[in-house]
Amino acid sequence: MFYTADRNEHGLAHDPFKAIVSPRPIGWIGSRSRQGRDNLAPYSFFNAVSTKPKIIMFSSDSPKDSLENIAETGVFTANMVSRDLAEKMNLTSAPLAHGVSEFEAAGLTPVTGRLVEAPFVGEAYAVLECRMTAIMKPPTLDGAETESRLVFGQVVAIHIRDEAITADGRLDMAGVRPVARMGYRDYCDGGDVFEMKRPG
Repeated sequence: MFYTADRNEHGLAHDPFKAIVSPRPIGWIGSRSRQGRDNLAPYSFFNAVSTKPKIIMFSSDSPKDSLENIAETGVFTANMVSRDLAEKMNLTSAPLAHGVSEFEAAGLTPVTGRLVEAPFVGEAYAVLECRMTAIMKPPTLDGAETESRLVFGQVVAIHIRDEAITADGRLDMAGVRPVARMGYRDYCDGGDVFEMKRPG
């Protein structure tokens, strides 16, 4: 099949775009308002975009509490979603009343970062503490701005639980089983690990 993205006439029951761009790591973003209210929300448009320095990015398609908090405070955390936390992560996507903590609703432990004034998930195997470097709206082909907002953050500190590190000093991906977003309502985990070396 073939169709153009502007008309999006695929004829399928569901738009396959997100299923094609998958699996996508989940940015489980912790933030805190100026009033001290904690927020935790999952974003499926998330990834690392630089290693020197370490910079990550997530995209929000509407102005949510996370975006407002980060714009106000300039800091946030990104928490690894492992298979054992997948259901709790899903709970944090619920449309709770403004000011209600997703940490509490999902039975998770909020821990304040060491270098940033933002909460992270105490149960997470790995956490990135970040300082926001930019918030922008990506432009379209005709120069218009989309409603989506890209949030970039430089990683200033990293937490890894000891039990998630193997004897040879690697993050135990097979044991942690990081969860990724597919299309539709589908998820997968990265527990089925294989290694390939680059040629040359």
